[in-house]
Amino acid sequence: MEKFVVHRGIAVPLIRINIDTDAIIPSREMKRVSKTGLADGLFAGWRYLQQDSRTPNPTFVLNQAAFANASILLAGANFGCGSSREHAVWALKEYGFRVFIAPSFGAIFQINCVRNGLLPIEMEETSIARIAESIAPDPQHCQLTIDLTRQVVGLPDGQEFTFEIAAFEKQMLIEGLDPIAATLKLEGGIDAFQQRDAQCRPWVYL
Repeated sequence: MEKFVVHRGIAVPLIRINIDTDAIIPSREMKRVSKTGLADGLFAGWRYLQQDSRTPNPTFVLNQAAFANASILLAGANFGCGSSREHAVWALKEYGFRVFIAPSFGAIFQINCVRNGLLPIEMEETSIARIAESIAPDPQHCQLTIDLTRQVVGLPDGQEFTFEIAAFEKQMLIEGLDPIAATLKLEGGIDAFQQRDAQCRPWVYL
């Protein structure tokens, strides 16, 4: 998994509350069992005027040139609520997003983000509004800098907003570890335990 230490990128505001996983990737778009090929269906219900022909909706923010190649998403409260489909995170990642900033997240969506190397940042609505205001004049050049080591979001004018993250999740992201890789860091201790346990309870290992 790609390490996340510092990221600088274009931010796009999609500040609506309760954006659920079905809005992020509608069930009709989940025709694959792999993590790839999902970006085209991202926000399909809002992104296209006609689903079959994929006619872009010019009013939808991701279709606007000012936010091309965005990698940071500013959202409203409870982003990623609804079903537990991990396809939502896979679609966002394949599209190019690395960071999500919202007042709150769906619990399972938030976990899935970290497990896939993406950073969900919880921040107050007023701070998100300030960030959105700072990038509005020229999103392509008014980029944000997210420093996970320092736990800050930096604005183009030098202003910074701090955020909290669980120590274990921070470690996973900085070291680029998925849950299996994080567990394997304890491999020596696991092997030692099994050897001791095999001596105490040999019948378990028959």
